[in-house]
Amino acid sequence: MGTSPSHSPGRAAVELLRDAFAALNRKDLDAGTEMLTEDFVINIAGMPFQMHGRDAWRQNVSVMRAAFPDFRVRIEDIFGSGDRVAVLLTMRGTHQGEFRGIPATGRRVEYTSAELYRVADGRIAEEWIYSDTETLMRQLDGAGAPDA
Repeated sequence: MGTSPSHSPGRAAVELLRDAFAALNRKDLDAGTEMLTEDFVINIAGMPFQMHGRDAWRQNVSVMRAAFPDFRVRIEDIFGSGDRVAVLLTMRGTHQGEFRGIPATGRRVEYTSAELYRVADGRIAEEWIYSDTETLMRQLDGAGAPDA
């Protein structure tokens, strides 16, 4: 007798990620942090090193929130298998604070991110983030703003 799809490890991992993104949209950093393992690992495309721990995650989210206070994430697609979850996201916000050395422009931004997560013992243990930062940066300099 196999595990039913509604109780499979992949399904539970997908629901955990849905809950995590919902907490992010609510700006509930405490709830988001509780969903991470103590030794959470962050892998960001183009970054020559990994970041580790819940505090690193909180710091990354705080940087985004300071630059884009109305930052929202929309799940476009999500699926899981075993302990892995793949997510395609659309990120939106208004540039109201400094970001990567660029002062606030007031521009609305929208970009996509493909992300992979590993879940362990009911918590998010590792993430690999492949965001379309080129599109984001073009929008900040005015070359590709969605409302232009």
